[in-house]
Amino acid sequence: MTQDNRLRNDCFALPRGVSWTPVEKAIEQLKRGLSNIKGIEIISTTHALGRILASPVNAILSNPPYSNAAVDGYGFCGPAKTKVSKLKVMPGVAAAGAPFFGKVPEGSALRILTGAILPEGVDTVLLDEDIDQIDNFSITFDVSLKAGANTRKSGEDVYEGEQIFSKGHKLRPQDLALLAATGNATLNVFSILRVGVISTGNELLDAQTISFEQSKPGRIFDSNRPMLLSLIANWGYEVSDFGIINDDLDATRNVLNEARKSVDAIIISGGVSAGDEDHVSRLIKSEGQLENWRIAIKPGRPLALGLWKGIPIFGLPGNPVAALICSLIFARPALGLLAGHGWINPQGYLVPSGFDKQKKIGRREYLRARLSQDGNAEIFPSEGSGRISSLSWSTGLLELMDNEDKILKGDMVKYIPYSSFEI
Repeated sequence: MTQDNRLRNDCFALPRGVSWTPVEKAIEQLKRGLSNIKGIEIISTTHALGRILASPVNAILSNPPYSNAAVDGYGFCGPAKTKVSKLKVMPGVAAAGAPFFGKVPEGSALRILTGAILPEGVDTVLLDEDIDQIDNFSITFDVSLKAGANTRKSGEDVYEGEQIFSKGHKLRPQDLALLAATGNATLNVFSILRVGVISTGNELLDAQTISFEQSKPGRIFDSNRPMLLSLIANWGYEVSDFGIINDDLDATRNVLNEARKSVDAIIISGGVSAGDEDHVSRLIKSEGQLENWRIAIKPGRPLALGLWKGIPIFGLPGNPVAALICSLIFARPALGLLAGHGWINPQGYLVPSGFDKQKKIGRREYLRARLSQDGNAEIFPSEGSGRISSLSWSTGLLELMDNEDKILKGDMVKYIPYSSFEI
């Protein structure tokens, strides 16, 4: 990352006097403050799955590149003038990869196989199944055909020079097929965004650790880090694990300095609010740039955003449910901007509510939900941010908007499946 790509020091700054920030205002601030920070590289289309295009891509070749037969049969010039037709069969065959270079005169037909280039004089193909009689010299058929039947025209899918993908498009398997078919062997893509993940807290143990430490009162296994590492990798970014930091300023400083050498962004959970033990926010505020946002969202609310020597840091709540939801709503689209993908809005749809609920006006709520067999939205019985099982139980989130105060059974609610967040 070059100096020109670095973010402004005030990129996360909220307007003065802002206390509780509505979700929409937080999103708009992220959109304004963040931009692509990655350089461009050229790679093979074969290895481009999940990469983000750094420039628009046009078709180098038309697809199909030539008019060809869509079926096995006999090619000829236009349909017969009478319903019962007889055509003289020419010697030879047109096959895919083995064109017929002669001309097929009017009143004659040529054996042609699927995918073969249409020879000169051929614009229509008669299906094998529609032939009544055939010998070495002629075919007879009793079927009405339109000119061009059973053929594919050159460029009927994509024309040469036509734009097929825009800058910022993230490539999927089906996209690679179109790129290959249109002659795009190499692509300009953004370099992969590198993201570091850190957990904080004296109480945390690595999930792979088995030792006497487990028996000490108050110790728990770190569940956020495995979740966030896999989440970020699933989004197509290069992820680095910087482990667990104890609640210590010097240790935190050392890990942040180590991380900035190899990553473009840092996601850290825990220790980022304004409490006595929130050493991470205190350190970044004193030696970097930090904005503590209190967002009108449930679960979540505290979100620390800042820069550590030019590297953006996303500070998530320590509770696992809040950490995941804040990652999906804020970190995922923000990382998309940094990576060159652009802001990514999750796609949801309306479903009937299968429950009653009271809600506080002015706060956006995200409920862990799944759909019943009859298509109604069900929610997890408890809304606690520590209920990790609710994340496995659910298949998506219900988004309850700021101005809503209650939901009744049968009301239409917005359901966002986890697949819309690429998980």
